[in-house]
Amino acid sequence: MKTKKNPALFFRSGACVVLGLALFLPVAPVLLGASPLLSSRWGFRIDPPEEYQFSEGDGKNRFSFRSPEGALLDLVVYAGDTYPSVEAVAEDVQRRLNNRGEISSFEYRTKKAALMALQFSRPGSGNRAASQGWGLCIELEGDTRGNGKPLLLALAYGPEERRDLQGVFLSALDSIIPTPLDSHAPGPITEFSYPRGEQKQVRLAGGTAEALIAEHDVEAAQALVDREFAVLRRYAASPLWQEAWTRFYRAIYRDSFDRLANAAFALERYWNTQESENRKLAEKALGWVQSFTYERDFMGSDFVNLVSAAVEGRGDCDSRALLWAIMLEQANIPAAIMVSRDYSHAMGLADLPGTGARFDLQNKQWLVAETTAPVALGLIGQSVSDISNWLGVVFE
Repeated sequence: MKTKKNPALFFRSGACVVLGLALFLPVAPVLLGASPLLSSRWGFRIDPPEEYQFSEGDGKNRFSFRSPEGALLDLVVYAGDTYPSVEAVAEDVQRRLNNRGEISSFEYRTKKAALMALQFSRPGSGNRAASQGWGLCIELEGDTRGNGKPLLLALAYGPEERRDLQGVFLSALDSIIPTPLDSHAPGPITEFSYPRGEQKQVRLAGGTAEALIAEHDVEAAQALVDREFAVLRRYAASPLWQEAWTRFYRAIYRDSFDRLANAAFALERYWNTQESENRKLAEKALGWVQSFTYERDFMGSDFVNLVSAAVEGRGDCDSRALLWAIMLEQANIPAAIMVSRDYSHAMGLADLPGTGARFDLQNKQWLVAETTAPVALGLIGQSVSDISNWLGVVFE
């Protein structure tokens, strides 16, 4: 069994712009917004925390971003004939920065990768202008030149005294999606820290269906929730709070989707719905999450990770709504969620026919699903029915 690794412990022991545009258009300061950013040339995506602004780059392969708090994010793509391996890139970074942190090689979903703990000072500055953070080098699959694969180098770092930015750095790197096939899998930092381990048969909430869950999935999913919630809290008073909320749920959706794939299949088989019975499946899944024990954690993230929710049958409204949405998406039923800061509530959304309350989002009239009260699909309480108080979150 692989040993679980914690990047934060690794660091202590070791001493964008909208990419789809900036790759082809003249560069200019751009605020990273509410959607993952795509490099159409190299095929990777990145979904970093809010407030990073483009600061410099060549508009093709090099990009640097800066936040008002001093967080920096540098991205460089090397063609396949530039370096022989991710380790060679990491070692070159070590040399050029005179970096004192450690390098650890690993494999992320068949792709070679290297994680670097960054701890360095600018040449000639001594301990002044010292920086700390994390670096990731990972193989890509687009536009191969030479004999090797293109390599993405991402460095997330900031002033050494700003240890509170550690979660921001790790969150930025973990949001990297090297290829489209990685868009529904845990990110590279989470996979490094919590290798999935062996699949084990477990009984799902309700005591009937059984599914395969990887042995470290609960711990990994909760660690991601806790880290992303800490990042989210930074934007409580920010004008970008809606974008930050959207990103929070997007990160959990990506991390949990593959972890719950077998559970979704097992439940669909147990409910015995046919392919043409999408609304019936949505109703079965809704009744399932409505039966959960209502649980909140006012001292923590107040969000039960979705693996624990599915296995133990517990969670708050947003845990249930997001779990319900994943169950539907696994069955190819378009689903989303809606959340409200005013109502302190969340509900599910589905693109399904039939009667019921609707929420207009991205040119679709989504059917509303209340996940905490035993009511039918499409019903919404009058006290939370003001649509202007809701924020829609779409994942696909």
